[in-house]
Amino acid sequence: MIRATVLRALVLMAFAAGLTPVTCLGENSDRLPTKATKELPPELLSVLRQKKMPKYSPIVVRLFKEEAELEVWKQDTTGLFQILKIYPICRWSGDLGPKLWEGDRQAPEGFYTITPELMNPNSNFYLAINVGYPNSFDKANKRDGSLLMIHGDCSSSGCYAMTDEQISEIYSLARDSFLGGRPSFQVQAYPFRLTPANLARHRNSPNLAFWKMLKIGNDHFETTHLEPKVDVCNRLYVFDAQPPPDSRNPPVFNPADKCPAFVVNPQIARQALEKQRTDEIEYAQLVQDNVPAAPIYSGLDGGMNKAFLAQFPGRVTLSKVLPYASYLPQLPPIPWIDNDGSLTSKWFGTSFSKPIVCDLARASFLSSVLAAHRC
Repeated sequence: MIRATVLRALVLMAFAAGLTPVTCLGENSDRLPTKATKELPPELLSVLRQKKMPKYSPIVVRLFKEEAELEVWKQDTTGLFQILKIYPICRWSGDLGPKLWEGDRQAPEGFYTITPELMNPNSNFYLAINVGYPNSFDKANKRDGSLLMIHGDCSSSGCYAMTDEQISEIYSLARDSFLGGRPSFQVQAYPFRLTPANLARHRNSPNLAFWKMLKIGNDHFETTHLEPKVDVCNRLYVFDAQPPPDSRNPPVFNPADKCPAFVVNPQIARQALEKQRTDEIEYAQLVQDNVPAAPIYSGLDGGMNKAFLAQFPGRVTLSKVLPYASYLPQLPPIPWIDNDGSLTSKWFGTSFSKPIVCDLARASFLSSVLAAHRC
């Protein structure tokens, strides 16, 4: 019975993805590629047991550009999220800062909700997880772009690229969290670890206010080890909001409109504010000491964890797009070809040259897929 339930869930997940070129996956799980149903390696299963993390418990993924690291946190038997594994990122593109428009080569920053239909088992980049950009915050701030992924193949055009072996584990962990009954998992994407030292180094960046806003959600997670509840109003992120004590109805958030009356969960706020005050004192002291400030624009196209520099020499080069910063006007992107000759428009999944006979309710998603496959 359990095995049948798992197989049905896998089929449903693939069906929801809407990425099969000829028919939707529905009747038989054999259409799922083996790489998408692969079991976690024994070594990682052993770590799960040691850390008291049920195989199908929820996960949270955290991305850090400057350190080029991806963290997977998993819920243990106490209900709290603990760090499971840190993966070095093989390649990310763009510069520090959020993605603003299609073609700017920026990897997204922010809080994203991953549902089963964003899992692509048929990616040409081995396996892929769409981060869900643009989210409601991005849309409210008139940012656009599409098909921004965490995927394999160590090649990126606005994505977070891992090795095939890494994405196999990450994909399996995400899949198993869905099979455990959780409808989604959270991805937190940051420019760097939001420590006082890093923020002081980047104090001249035009993105500093945005990063300090992300830090609120980061602090909620790091102090409580609970996934922060994310809302958007007045074009800002709001974390762990709940109704005021005198309200009977939950607040209704509209991303572009004025924020409703709400309070932050006091148990979470208490711990997060204590961390925030400590960090602000350290930050102010670092600025007063005039610690060296990082340049606003690196001049490089993204980065790569040092663990891969010898294996993939020459993958990180001088940027071939105009300097990225939020205060610059939107300009047409410059076409890019990587050192290995692969175009950044390389498709996800297989070609859609044949008719698609999927659920019409998925038409809008399929249209976006047809419009621009990339990374």
